[in-house]
This record gives sequence, structure tokens and C-alpha cells, in this order.
Amino acid sequence: MSAVDLLAAFERLERPRVLVVGDLILDRYTWGDAERVSQEAPVILLRADRREARLGGAGNVCAMLRGLEAEVICVSVVGADSEATVVRNLLADCDVDLRGVLTDPARPTTVKERFIGRAQGLHPHQILRVDSEVRDAVSHELEQRLVDFIDDCLDEVDIVLVSDYDKGVCTPHLVRQTIDRARLAEVPVLVDPIRSQDYSKYRGATTMTPNRTEAGLASGVKIVTPEDAFLAGHKLCRQLKLDLCIVTLDRDGMAIVYPDGRGEQFSTQPKNVYDITGAGDMVLAMIGVALAGGLSPEDAVRLGNVAGGLEVEKVGVAVIERGEIRARLLEQRRSGESKFVSLDTLRALVAAHRSAGESIVFTNGCFDLLHVGHLACLQEAAKQGDVLIVALNSDASIRRLKGPTRPVIQEHDRAAILSALDCVDYVVTFDADTPAELLRQLQPDVLVKGGTYQANEVVGHDIVAAYGGRVHLAGVVDGISTSAIVAKTRRGAA
Repeated sequence: MSAVDLLAAFERLERPRVLVVGDLILDRYTWGDAERVSQEAPVILLRADRREARLGGAGNVCAMLRGLEAEVICVSVVGADSEATVVRNLLADCDVDLRGVLTDPARPTTVKERFIGRAQGLHPHQILRVDSEVRDAVSHELEQRLVDFIDDCLDEVDIVLVSDYDKGVCTPHLVRQTIDRARLAEVPVLVDPIRSQDYSKYRGATTMTPNRTEAGLASGVKIVTPEDAFLAGHKLCRQLKLDLCIVTLDRDGMAIVYPDGRGEQFSTQPKNVYDITGAGDMVLAMIGVALAGGLSPEDAVRLGNVAGGLEVEKVGVAVIERGEIRARLLEQRRSGESKFVSLDTLRALVAAHRSAGESIVFTNGCFDLLHVGHLACLQEAAKQGDVLIVALNSDASIRRLKGPTRPVIQEHDRAAILSALDCVDYVVTFDADTPAELLRQLQPDVLVKGGTYQANEVVGHDIVAAYGGRVHLAGVVDGISTSAIVAKTRRGAA
């Protein structure tokens, strides 16, 4: 799939309802300058200048889902302490539904505290992490309350994400009941598993996203190559009755494996890797939203790679929003992708550009025997906005307009020539005599037409004016036209 098609699929995603079951963690960060080695001990002396609290574990998954504009219900347990108040407030700030977050006065809220140092103006790095936690399983009474709540929610969600950090919430009974009841309700379950040799509690899930080490430990296969990941994923699919397994392979991207042995690797292209913290949660959230939105597992993994790549470019856990993923996909689209697209794809792309704050310019024509007049018009059109769409008359349309001897060049070749121009962003063909229907569907901000027209003579000017767009008349190059060139060529041949 091209970046254009992936962007179109991404734009079709709506706002799914997601139930997140897992361990809530409070991440605290202390930032500062790592100035020197302490005189008291051989340790770095950190001069702190900033402190912040962020959601970690299942809370981070919830925050990332909200960044992707999903509706989120959180199911978990926290302590009766000040850290729990911070976690609840952070979740509430993200507009996460907290009805399923229970309090256990007998256990502390899990906290991970990180100290981040800057040295000699370089990029900051983590110096130390301190964890405060209890890993004992939650009580049977709390466990049953969580199961009952999950059962009540299944008819109002599109997918269940299990974010298991092995802190006591995702007990075998809770996970087993969640999967079984979701299966009955025909709600898919996506699991981010713990590091363990025994994955039996995840049996029957729709899919899971173990990393290289986790998949290797659970399957008994040492994963070095993508082929190893296919073998490990296949074993997990068979042992756990999964619909598919997604193995995350850090720098090597991800691999999808099916129970019948089919497997495919999907590469990732992060620009700069600064910090892998939170990358797994981001991948889980993006794949979850994509699957809940009806995308194929392959498209979900492609988007997961993009989201994970953006996450590792940031320091610490950071929420990646839809706009950032859209911008990265648009950036990839401009890197050598085909510009010749279908109308369905183009509608989604126009929506993406508009969401990114870019204006749309539209021009149309036959562009048979591309000449200097065409080039001048297209270059002028491109200056009227951010994205230039060229609507190209089909061969059948040109024959109706100009007679049986035209076009000289077929539409796919004409589209290829236009696509090669830097000033052109997209090319789409139309079979009607006018581009009126395209204008109604795409609603460009600017309609450009070359030639000796008045604005009110341009086909579609009334459509554009009705929604607040404008018409721009491009200059002409005197004495240059395709018909004149064709006629001259035929006279010469005769």
C-alpha cells in the first residue's frame, strides 16, 4: 500500500469507543542539567529545573487513544493516596471515562520516577528510574467488580485493549473472563502482554502485540530475523487460538502472522530515535483504533509503525495526536509516491490537507500534448494555494469534445506526464464533459482556468462561489494551443 492509500484509510477512521483494561501507573519526571560527578559519591549531580507528572501503563494507553480521538473507558485499580488523585485528575483532563477505576486502600498506586539529565547542550537522557509498586493480585472482591463492569460495557464499545504491566490488575481470572465475554459479544480483544513463558491467560484473544523478547520467551523461539518472528507468531497463534499475532520488532518494524502460517514484515522509518519509552503503548493504541475502525490488520500495523516511529522521536512518554500522524503521512506521500489517484482516495486526501490547514487549488483540462502554455498555467495555479489538483478529461470525454482523432496521448500517459511536474500534487480523471461533479465533491478553495475567459464564463464558477471559493484566471501564452500544434504536425506530415 502506498502512503497515499494509507493516508486515505487513516482519514476514513472515525472515533471508536475503546475499553482499556490494565494497570494504571503514574510517571514522574525530574528534568535538569547533569553538571558534573558528585564529590560525595561517583554519581551524576543533577541540578533540577523542571518536574512533571504523566500517565503511564494503561493510563498512557488511554491518553494516547484520546490523542487519536477515540472515546475511552478505563478499567483498573488505584490506591487511596495522593498519587491516585493525580492519576484520576490526569485521566479526567483527557476526558476518559473513570467509572471502571476502583480504589483499593490496601495497595499503593504504582509510580515510576525518572530523572532526565542534559549535558553540554546535548539531547537529554534518562539517568535513573525509581519504581514504587506492589505486584500482588487485586482482591477477589475487586476482581469480580471489575469483571461485572466490563461485562456491562461490552455492548457500548468497539474494541477491548488489555494493557498488562503485571502490577496485579490483569489477573488470569479477569483476563479470561474479559476475553470470553468479549467473544460472546463479538467485540475484538487486543492484548499487550507481559514478559512471561506462560501466555495461557490470553487464550482466545483476537490478537496480541508482544515485542521481540516477549514473543521469543513465550514461544521458545529466539527471534533474530523476520523469519524467526513468523515462526514464533505462528506458534503463539496455534497455542493461544489467536486470529493473528503482531510481533513488534523495534528497528525492524512489525510482523503479522496468521494461524495458517502466512506472515508479512512491515518496516518502520523513524527519523531519530531518542527514547523508546511509551512506543509500545502508542503502537497498541494506534492498532486498536485502526482495527476498531474497520481497517485491515495490515493497514493497522502500517499506521502503528508510523505512530511508534513518531513516539521514539520524543523524550519520555508523549501523546501523539492525529494531526502528527497525518503530517507524517503527508510527508511520506510527497516522497516519490504516485500522484495519480482515484476520486475516493482524493476525497480523503483533501480532507487530510484541510485538517492540516492547507488550501486546495483545482484546475482541469485535456492536457493533450503538454506545452509551454499548460506549464505556465499550472505553475501559476500552484501559487494560489498549498495543494494543486489537476482534473484530467478521460479519453472518452475528449473524443466527445474534440472528435474521434483525439486525444493524441492516452489518459494514463497524460496523467503520468502531469504527475512528473513538481507543481502538481494530485491528478484525477473524469469522464463527464465538465468537472462540475468533481467540484461539488472536492469543494476546492480556488478554481483556476487558463484562457481568455471572464470569471462568470468558467465552468463551475457558480458551484465554487456557492460555498465561498474563488475563481482565478491564469494568464495565457499567445499563439500556443494543443489544437494548433496538432494541426501543424499533420500539415507537416502531409
